[in-house]
Amino acid sequence: MAKVVEMMDPAQEFVAKVAARMKPLNELTARGTSDVQQFYNGVNVFLTGGSGYLGKQLIEKLLRATAVSKIFVLLRSKKGKSVEQRLSEILEDPLYDLLREQQPYFTQRLVLVSGDISELRLGLNEKDWNTITEQVDVVFHLAATTRFDEPLRVATMINIRGTRETLALGKACKKLKSFVYVSTAYSHACIDRIGKDLLEKFYKSPINPETMIQMAETMDEARLNDITPELISNWPNTYTFSKSIAEELAHTIGNDLPLCVVRPSIVTSSILEPNPGWVDMSCMYGASGLMVTIGLGIMHVMYAGNSNIAEFIPIDYVNNAIVIAGWETARRRATSENKTRIYNVCSTARNLATWGYHRNFAEKEARKYPTPMMVAYQFVLHTENPILFWIYSWILHIIPAYIIDGICIMVGKERRYAKLAKKLYRMSKMLTFFLRNYWKFDDKNTEALYNSLSKEDRVIFNFDVTNIDWQEYAISWIIGLRNVLRFDDLDLMNRLLSKDRI
Repeated sequence: MAKVVEMMDPAQEFVAKVAARMKPLNELTARGTSDVQQFYNGVNVFLTGGSGYLGKQLIEKLLRATAVSKIFVLLRSKKGKSVEQRLSEILEDPLYDLLREQQPYFTQRLVLVSGDISELRLGLNEKDWNTITEQVDVVFHLAATTRFDEPLRVATMINIRGTRETLALGKACKKLKSFVYVSTAYSHACIDRIGKDLLEKFYKSPINPETMIQMAETMDEARLNDITPELISNWPNTYTFSKSIAEELAHTIGNDLPLCVVRPSIVTSSILEPNPGWVDMSCMYGASGLMVTIGLGIMHVMYAGNSNIAEFIPIDYVNNAIVIAGWETARRRATSENKTRIYNVCSTARNLATWGYHRNFAEKEARKYPTPMMVAYQFVLHTENPILFWIYSWILHIIPAYIIDGICIMVGKERRYAKLAKKLYRMSKMLTFFLRNYWKFDDKNTEALYNSLSKEDRVIFNFDVTNIDWQEYAISWIIGLRNVLRFDDLDLMNRLLSKDRI
């Protein structure tokens, strides 16, 4: 009788191969003796944006790789859920499985703080404000609305005024060693800077931050919406516009703080930690959303050229850089080096890839790791011609969607494909500015920051973009997306495409 050989799923086999690289990292991490780990030993951290994609992974990394004493996590009640319920749901994410295995009682180091980044004094009560200012050593300010089409009032209250209030909290902290403000590499990727260098320096704000805040607080909303196109005329959306203004606050209000600014580009799935390809639903509004729709055979047209530069950075590289930037800022301030450093955490300056490269490879590799949700053959046409994009969209997306909806009506099923096709079209148009244009992100400060690390810290907190294998990374990304989607259905796409982010 022939022996039956059990075959491992190709995705499981690939993940197991890559995850094996965690062994030396785990061994070094467990020692707790590196320079960076020693700095964070016993430190109290205050963190905004802990419910977001970046924030959740930063919490996991800090708890797993360092002996921080406490992490004060700012959360607000939302959609009828208390802050306690929201934190409980956040911690159910598979992101924390490895941490749970290594440290079953890790939640004891999390301190939930009820507040709201868009409120004055962050919505903190007097007791929590006093506790934080007495105990906190390091502040990580990540909170932001990243919706491209966010009304300017909302973007101002969260991204600009929220930064002002967090800086005020940092100034009140009696033991503050480091304040890390997380911006975006696209904060000054304006129309008049297309194709130019974006250096690791502060640029002129398009408007005085206090003026913008006052307008948002006092001006009639309809009037503010009417003048938004004129205000942001050199920026593609309210997100990057508001982040550019927030950086001015870091430059002025934060001038006497031990402060640095970290500017990641388009944050995508993890390259390794805590497992290869980790993503969640909140990162599905930009590059990951495009990958999903391509992988499912839903999207067949992209408003970009094959030769356009694709600027991605894995989330674990971003958070490793954030942790290191916090350490380095405290070290520099201790030696009376007071100038604020900016770190562009990007990939293309030293490890360039194009959209055509990623698209071609994703098409081929996605077929090796199929999902039951796939609805059509995977292929994508790239064009930079707006007329061709419109024609292709009608032929490959909208007309087929109406035909399918017609069949759905005849068999008594819900119509949803035409709506989905139109959302795909809007998402592509929304992302066009970043798909078709290119800025040369200088990252000399970031490169020097990595090179300054000990051998141990280069392993524990790796963010060396030169060692990214884009082919291997694309596979991890595809598998991560498959894992997120496998328990859902096509209604996911309607929710996924309801907002556009970067």
